[in-house]
Amino acid sequence: QVQLVESGGGLVQAGGSLRLSCAASASIFTIGTMGWYRQAPGKQRELVARIFRDGNTDYADFVKGRFTISRDDAKKTVDLQLNSLRPEDTAVYYCNVDRLGTNIGPVYDLWGQGTQVTVSS
Repeated sequence: QVQLVESGGGLVQAGGSLRLSCAASASIFTIGTMGWYRQAPGKQRELVARIFRDGNTDYADFVKGRFTISRDDAKKTVDLQLNSLRPEDTAVYYCNVDRLGTNIGPVYDLWGQGTQVTVSS
């Protein structure tokens, strides 16, 4: 079974930092665009950052200069470094991969279970 497993969420004070990590399981041959999304209570899920296969990145305006996304295809991981956190960054953060080539065939639009990030003021 192919799945994404996130880790690294928690409670932090405003101005603090966290590092989120997402690892893909199972036999994977290729990984497409990897991204992090978040969903706050009562709000829609929104893109935080994504990183393409060629290493190019795309960030939401509200995290530019504060968050950094990185990927390691050999380890099948995508990380998100969160710095200068604000209370409004409080949300469940989800990892996503748009396409995976696996030993059971292609898998599309795969999501992790989410990890809670809470920033206190």
